[in-house]
Amino acid sequence: MTQNDGAIARVWRGWTTPANADVYETLLRTEIFPGIAAKGVKGYRGIQLFRRPLGAEVEFMTVMWFDSLADVKAFAGDDYETAYVPQKARAVLARFDAKSVHYDIRERLDY
Repeated sequence: MTQNDGAIARVWRGWTTPANADVYETLLRTEIFPGIAAKGVKGYRGIQLFRRPLGAEVEFMTVMWFDSLADVKAFAGDDYETAYVPQKARAVLARFDAKSVHYDIRERLDY
């Protein structure tokens, strides 16, 4: 068990068609996620990818982990709630959240 010491989760969602879902996931894994890591932002601790089918759409959710809100701002800028959605991603997404939401991590259990 690990107690929170001020960490932040940045949550974002986007939707695509079933035909574009694998294309989008590949783009995330091969270009977007490595590009985020390559920025070398202090306090960035990684990203998780979630996917679920919703009939005519496929929903994706990402959760990024940062040590602090200051580290989120170092990644995203002063308008840190604005979603980071590169042009290549926009080309295959049907729609997406324009804003990311941020949560204080109160407790995290590692199994």
